[in-house]
Amino acid sequence: MNLGLRDTFDHASWRAAVGTAVSYGVILLAMFLLLFVLPFVVFLIL
Repeated sequence: MNLGLRDTFDHASWRAAVGTAVSYGVILLAMFLLLFVLPFVVFLIL
């Protein structure tokens, strides 16, 4: 039985876990930009 890496991780639970991790990262990036970068840019301009 020669299962490749794609066959091993080709399951709905793995896709859900990766989707959750990616969306969590996107939310953290958006919060970082909104809470830290945007105020820094606003105070740099004013």
